Amino acid sequence: MTESGQKFKIFKFLKIVISSFLIAALLLFTIASIRTLSLDVNVGLQLARWEKTNNLSLVIDHHQREELLANFKEAIRIRTVSFSEKKSNTTALLQFDSLLRKVFPTVFSSSLVHHELVANYSHLFWVQGSQHDLVPYLLLAHIDVVPASEADGWEAPPFSAQEIDGFIYGRGTIDDKSPVMGILQALEYLLKKGYAPRRGFYIGLGHDEEVSGFKGALNIVRIMKQRGVQLSFVLDEGLAVLDGVISGLQGPAALIGISEKGSATVKLSVSMVPGHSSMPPRETTIGILAAAVKRLEDNPMPRLFGHGPERETFEHLAQKFGLPMKFIMSNLWLFAPLLGRILERKPDTNAFVRTTTAVTMFNAGVKVNIIPSLAEAYVNLRIHSAQSLKEVLDLIQSTVGDQRVKMELVDGFDPLPVSSADEKSFGFQIIKKTVLDMFPTVTVAPGICIGNTDSRHFKDLTNDIYRFAPIWFKPGDAQRFHGINERISKKNYEELVVFYFSLIQNCDIQKLPEPHSSVHEL
Repeated sequence: MTESGQKFKIFKFLKIVISSFLIAALLLFTIASIRTLSLDVNVGLQLARWEKTNNLSLVIDHHQREELLANFKEAIRIRTVSFSEKKSNTTALLQFDSLLRKVFPTVFSSSLVHHELVANYSHLFWVQGSQHDLVPYLLLAHIDVVPASEADGWEAPPFSAQEIDGFIYGRGTIDDKSPVMGILQALEYLLKKGYAPRRGFYIGLGHDEEVSGFKGALNIVRIMKQRGVQLSFVLDEGLAVLDGVISGLQGPAALIGISEKGSATVKLSVSMVPGHSSMPPRETTIGILAAAVKRLEDNPMPRLFGHGPERETFEHLAQKFGLPMKFIMSNLWLFAPLLGRILERKPDTNAFVRTTTAVTMFNAGVKVNIIPSLAEAYVNLRIHSAQSLKEVLDLIQSTVGDQRVKMELVDGFDPLPVSSADEKSFGFQIIKKTVLDMFPTVTVAPGICIGNTDSRHFKDLTNDIYRFAPIWFKPGDAQRFHGINERISKKNYEELVVFYFSLIQNCDIQKLPEPHSSVHEL
């Protein structure tokens, strides 16, 4: 074959390859464009015909407003601090019990409500429904708070419930006494108005959530299991309404947590015979362990963005972004790897991309002239929904890659199951409807909790656990959570009361309407 003939064949082959590539790219672009223009997962049941109900309305007058705020402030002033699994302020927990009985007399005296103390300080309420074939649900919250000190830089003493510019400051205003008081205040108002639910429900108030809930929530679960209780859904604390927090998002977004990342604490240790610093070995326990820790930090867990519930979050929010983010987020089937690389650049968004690894403690040495016999480091991991605890432990072992480094699992658990969030999901859709009835301009989306709550203990009682309270977060407010200057506006606390007042009544429908769907399968 002549040289010109060979060149012609090569040219023809390249032309076919390039043409095929361009056709494929054009096809992908067309599909992605159609999906971008038509995808709106938020339409769903908003266009459907909901079962008619005669919900009671709640108009809070001046006297009621002053009373409910006074009750809430009194709750904040009680120092229900959990210091550790073995140490809590039991005197304060008893004071809180007395407060609840004093300010919610109808709840504690109604023939519809059965109340019992659990593990001395937690509370379980059963509100009887008139229609026994409707599966009950559970509203969950916790009484205890993390420690707080005014010396840390609070603008107001952390247990003062002081008002500043329309906000009530204090430990527990967000986490988690606003839902505790809001739920019971809503029930108090409903019962006073003569309300009797069709669908029965439980209210659970744990007293040790901040130290894992092993006494409060776990004992509530044990009691409910003994009674054969199965739940339609559980609603606990978790995510919130984000206003101006997500860069580029048009308007606020209410994120309802449908899962929680798993968690693990791993101890790494190196031991050897101690020696004098004047005759050091080539490698010390500190050096060996420091090198292992450095390998963990230099080799983060694999990028898993798009393989967990975070995919649903971004698809639900896509229509509220401008181009090009709208195009990218509407087509995570194509762009998930790209978006994952963008999100991993910042610590707060990297948490959605992978299992995070944080070395939180490093201990070694007793004297400046002694080579230590033991070096220990503690690593805290928050496990992505697409991974298991075992997979994470295997990856740590292979990354450390040194048999001299002993690895020990201190405690840990797998990521929580992902709850349903589609148009047949009773709990999710009722919560969503309640939010939209109150805040029509808000976009509602499923989300993932990177922290853990008491609700994880209830996974054997229901398939659907949701983590949400309608607390409004603006930029910087997330840092108040377990930080300084925790606060909630008086208006927002009132909104919580109205939210639970409406939610309880909305749960009385027998079933969801048939959906009007525009969700695509791509």
